This record gives sequence, structure tokens and C-alpha cells, in this order.
Amino acid sequence: MNILITGAAGFIGSSLLKKLAERGDKVVGVDNLNNYYDPRLKLARLAECKASADFEFLCLDIADRDAMESLFDSHHFDVVVNLAAQAGVRYSIEKPYAYQHSNLDGFLCILEQCRHHGVQHLIFASSSSVYGQDSKVPFREEDTVDSPVSLYAATKKTDELMAYTYSHLYGLRTTGLRYFTVYGPWGRPDMAPMLFAKAIMKGDEIKVFNNGDMARDFTFIDDIVAGTMHVIDSTNKPYKNQYRIYNIGCGHPVKLMNFIGELEQALGRKAKMRFLPMQPGDVYITYADTTRLQQEMGYKPSISLHEGIGRFAEWYLSDKNPLR
Repeated sequence: MNILITGAAGFIGSSLLKKLAERGDKVVGVDNLNNYYDPRLKLARLAECKASADFEFLCLDIADRDAMESLFDSHHFDVVVNLAAQAGVRYSIEKPYAYQHSNLDGFLCILEQCRHHGVQHLIFASSSSVYGQDSKVPFREEDTVDSPVSLYAATKKTDELMAYTYSHLYGLRTTGLRYFTVYGPWGRPDMAPMLFAKAIMKGDEIKVFNNGDMARDFTFIDDIVAGTMHVIDSTNKPYKNQYRIYNIGCGHPVKLMNFIGELEQALGRKAKMRFLPMQPGDVYITYADTTRLQQEMGYKPSISLHEGIGRFAEWYLSDKNPLR
């Protein structure tokens, strides 16, 4: 298939790009390489992909309408996987307009290009954050998601609504993927695994919010990529719905203190912890019900937390980590 991946230098995007290109798909990746976090990590991910796979990469902003129209005019994409977005729950409180630009204006541009260029299937990253402070767990796709507690979550919910509208009005097949806390080698430096590992290795304190009383559905990057590829591969198969939403998670939430314990063991050092109250925009627990994705796509996560943390720690301490 001819596939476009936006956010191709990101954590999920680069891992997906590598897997698809290695198996023989024709892949084009775009990313604006912004400085939300250190671009050295983004460039190192792309270099890692180039070492084993053949693909085309372009530095583009998905909100640049002229650039995106030129891209779609010159390629005939079967599938578009939109992973480009301004990430970060807490950052959305500080820089709200960045989320409008990438997550709303950029996504609308992607929808319009898919609509006008005959794309068979648009797959896009949503987030577990759309569930907000839902007290009922595990989270299921049919749950009401009308109470986001961060602007980031609100933009992801808006993307789902926009995609639904385009499916209804124009017959564009769209699939939203609600990713649950992703971790692993090449992860984002603003997320807990990287922040904790850096602090632990330097002997600094790690910030433990809500006094450690939190739980996350930590999902290893390989399982995230496998689930996404199942959805990509469904493109040429019969389907009933033009619009679909799926959870992609591990389905086994882990208490934050247990996660820290696994990381301490893998790094061989104890963490110094500073306990703090819950941060604005955070949620107490994330917990995915992945039944729909398992039944309809054959997805089943396979990487345990112990194995995943071990593989993350090995990469973090290696020369492949440009931020070590």
C-alpha cells in the first residue's frame, strides 16, 4: 500500500514508519520537527529508521494547506495515518494556541486532502484522555466522553467529531485510535519513563503526583504499532462502518509506585521521590477495554511491563539514546 504517516519523527510515528517500510509498503513520512522537545531525539529516530528501511521523508507542517495539497497532488495515498499533533496534557494549559494549530487546523487540513484525493482510509490518533475523570473502569469506546479535563483532551475529542462528520457527509472511511499511555525505547522525554529514568540516573528527585496514588494502562510501543498495523491492514477488507473508534491499550493498569519499582530494578538504582498533589488536567486512572479491537482486528497485547521496562532501560542506557 501507499501510506502517508504524519508525525513521522514522533515516538509512535517513527516506530510505525519503520515497521511498514521494512515489510515493503511505500511510505512517505512528514513531520515539522518542532522544538516542543529536543529535536535531536526526532532526528535520531529517523536515522534509526533509515538504517534498515527505505522511505521518503519531508519536513512539513500539516496545517500548511498549500504544502499539503502539493503533497497529496504528487502522491496517490491509499491510507493516511495522522499521528501529527501537539502532545502533552500539562503543556496545553500553558500554550493553548499550539493545540488549535496542530490538532484542529492541521487535522481539518488532513480531512480535506483525504476527501479531495480519494484516500481509502484515514486512521488518526485520538487519546485515552478523552475519557476524562470517568469513574467507571475499564473505559469502553461507547462510554460518554463529554467531560474532558484538559484542552489536549478536548482537541482529541473534537478530532473524533470532525472525522465522524466527514465520514457521514462524504463517505470517507475514518478510524480513530484511543492510545493509552505508551512507553518504550525512543519514547518522549516529557513523559514519565524518560523523566524518571533521567532523574534516577542523575540522583535527582522524581515528582510523584497525587502522592503516588495513580494508575496507568502502560502499553509497550510494539503493541501500539501492532494494533495500528492491524487497522491499516483492514483497509481492503469488507467493513460495516465508515467511522470507527478503538481503544489500544494493554488492558492491565499498573499503579504508579509499582511502575517506579520496575524502573528502579531495571536501572539498578533507587529513586528519590518528592510526593505532590494531583496536577490540573491529570486523571487518577486509565484502563482500556480492548475487546472491540481484539474481536474485530485480532489485536492482543503481548509485552509484559517487566519485559517492556527492561527493554526501555537497556535502550536508555545505550549509545542509541541521544539524550542520555
